[in-house]
Amino acid sequence: MSDRTTPSHNPGPESSLGDSLAQGWDDRTDVLPPDDWGRRRKGRRTGTVWLFAVIITAMAVGNAWLSDQLTGPAFLTWATIFTAICFQALPFLVFGVALSAALTAFVPTSAYRRFIPSRPNRAVPVAGLSGALLPGCECASVPIAGSLIRGGVAPAAALTFLLAAPAINPVVMIATAVAFAGQPEMVLARFVASLLAAVVIGWVWVRFGRADWLRLPSRPSAPGASKWRVFRESMLHDMMHAGGYLVVGGLAAATINVMVPREWLLTVAGMPVVSVLVLALLAILLSICSEADAFVALSFTDFSPTAKLAFMVVGPIVDLKLIAMQAGVFGWRFVARFVPLCLVVGLAATFLIGALIL
Repeated sequence: MSDRTTPSHNPGPESSLGDSLAQGWDDRTDVLPPDDWGRRRKGRRTGTVWLFAVIITAMAVGNAWLSDQLTGPAFLTWATIFTAICFQALPFLVFGVALSAALTAFVPTSAYRRFIPSRPNRAVPVAGLSGALLPGCECASVPIAGSLIRGGVAPAAALTFLLAAPAINPVVMIATAVAFAGQPEMVLARFVASLLAAVVIGWVWVRFGRADWLRLPSRPSAPGASKWRVFRESMLHDMMHAGGYLVVGGLAAATINVMVPREWLLTVAGMPVVSVLVLALLAILLSICSEADAFVALSFTDFSPTAKLAFMVVGPIVDLKLIAMQAGVFGWRFVARFVPLCLVVGLAATFLIGALIL
């Protein structure tokens, strides 16, 4: 079904779903929930500082008590893998978050609309290719897609951009090339499979998407904030979230490499289809930022290139943090239909491109 809808005010032939949904909303003066809803008015920063101090103190005391017991070969191997993953990925993560925050703060929505055709079928591939030119992580792609829909961009095009931007932007491609040094076919396979999945999902949404599945994105919490304040808060927010997910992903990858018996990994890795599904599921659960997932995928040395490709293709379009963010912006009715579509198409693109390139 087309992305367009026919509300009671009869929009013109060039109206999009974003235009029709936005009609009448801008005239409202009430903001629900209020800007300060669910927030503490004071003492939060002080509490955070004290919590950080307690954590650092506990780590110092723990190191003094346990330093003699943490010298076994297994722990040293675990620590080496974890440190390598985090330190290799951190520069790309910081750079990607900074670019994402700059796009959110300084690039107006009208700039995107100039390059995106009004017809959804044509807008989808253009939006997908735009994701390759405009860096952004998953944390920023969801609110940007909501802003595009509010500005009148066809929902299918905005959703295609949401999927493509964190998967094939320059920062992610460079990070993938660094992680898989000497394997240009892996970089090419990731680009083609991710772009193919995003465009196919966009076209499917053009054909079958319904207006009542997509809730109008809510307004920003601080519409009068300066651009530099938006940039600073966006970067701090994304860095805290993306950095935390990177640490969790590094911990999980290191733990799997050390704790899981190698016979188990070899058994799963030796099953072509099962290994792909296992790493795809792991990508969903770990929710690693796309600027860092290539380094984690590289650590699964016993798995096939196609399985590693599944980890890098599925993760940026379906993971736990994306599901939560999409539900908050677009609603659970949207998530219940969009997430299974992304998973099926992402796996299909992985198997197809993996068979052709890897």
